[in-house]
Amino acid sequence: MTTQYYFYEPGKGHGLAHDPFNAIVAPRPIGWVASSDHRGQINLAPYSFFNAFNYRPPIIGFSSIGYKDSVRNIADTGCFVWNLATLPLAEAMNLTSSSVPAEVSEFELAGLTPAPCRLVDVPRVAESPVAFECRLSQLLQLQGADQQPVDTWMVFGEVVGVHIDPALLQDGVYDTTAAEPILRGGGPADYFTVGPAQRFRMHRPG
Repeated sequence: MTTQYYFYEPGKGHGLAHDPFNAIVAPRPIGWVASSDHRGQINLAPYSFFNAFNYRPPIIGFSSIGYKDSVRNIADTGCFVWNLATLPLAEAMNLTSSSVPAEVSEFELAGLTPAPCRLVDVPRVAESPVAFECRLSQLLQLQGADQQPVDTWMVFGEVVGVHIDPALLQDGVYDTTAAEPILRGGGPADYFTVGPAQRFRMHRPG
């Protein structure tokens, strides 16, 4: 018997209680991005459209729907810091998503400690076990298939410095599950984490 799939055209609406797109492309790592303008005003914000895109040099990227403070700061200074959002930091990460004026510090709002970086003039989250110091490599405005620009900006950064809590390094191997990273899922409020029960190993052939 052939399954009758639910089909919709995004441009015409999905007809469901919640847009399924984000739930299907999930779970996604969180781009918890610290940035600063030239005056030293610091911003910290989470982005659910985030991932890694290259090994050498290591490049990560996130997209911002709207030209928000993070994008403006990074365009202004050419650098930012990605911080790993973990289960113990979930509530603090969520607080940094609040819509507040640019002069409000999300670090203070969420009770987080700014720690100095070594290569970029932006602080990292001291409580986070992993942080990437990044220099801007590309800033792109996305466009649709009709070549018309949309109000979404893709920020790519080359990772020039990496901070790792030594507790996450076991015999020189980074232990993903020990970090308890949180990942964005579907629905208006779904998040996930990973643990040893979800791990399996599979080596590439050849």
